[in-house]
Amino acid sequence: MLLVIDVGNTNTVFALYEGEALKQSWRCETNPLRTGDEYAAWLFQAFQIEGLNFKSVNDMIVSSVVPDTNFNLKNLGQRYFNVDVIFVGVENVKTLIDISIDHPHQAGADLLVNAIGCSKHHSTDAIIVDFGTATTLSVITKSGGYGGGIIAPGINLSLSALTQAAAKLPKIDIQKPPQVRGTNTVHAMQSGIFWGYASMVEGLITRLQHENGDHLKVVVTGGLGKILGTQIKNIDVIDDDLTLKGLLEIYNKQKKV
Repeated sequence: MLLVIDVGNTNTVFALYEGEALKQSWRCETNPLRTGDEYAAWLFQAFQIEGLNFKSVNDMIVSSVVPDTNFNLKNLGQRYFNVDVIFVGVENVKTLIDISIDHPHQAGADLLVNAIGCSKHHSTDAIIVDFGTATTLSVITKSGGYGGGIIAPGINLSLSALTQAAAKLPKIDIQKPPQVRGTNTVHAMQSGIFWGYASMVEGLITRLQHENGDHLKVVVTGGLGKILGTQIKNIDVIDDDLTLKGLLEIYNKQKKV
């Protein structure tokens, strides 16, 4: 089986594939100090809980935006699964996708993986909205290439900055408030975060479509995609597993080369 790993700035997702079938996925906090042995111990327990064979893994592919984790993930693959880990980057993906930006080497691995997943499973001529540590909007060209986009602070980052800078404001959960007008501090903050981000993304989608064509399909992914995606106008698809699907497609194409 194939172990697919998506390392984000906040969370890391591990997913087990058998062919095209997603068998199971797990999420943990991204920690560059976690060793290969620690990953293995955690994964071994996760496999056991689901009744899966830890030694069934015979290949690994990783997309990482946190370079300091790569060494330990490489050790995980080599020591416990006896595999050479495939790390996704511009160099080994540029033959699979056109990167139509000023400096292609600056493209984030996660953005390229999402673009490949979107082209395979949803549409070219698209906008991908990814609610992660950063909120990104990526334009996928008619040929399925990565055409650049927008990077904004993520919801959790903005909320953290707000509560740290304003001593009297409490920590809150991100959720849809009862109404737009908050009648207490918590609801007022929830409205600012929830509807503020929904409105920002709606506005950015409108501007991107005006600039690139109103036919662009809008695909939402990321941790808060399900919460916010249903409240944003012009959303066509919510796909929590878009990055994993992109990694699987890259793996399949590279194995055919």
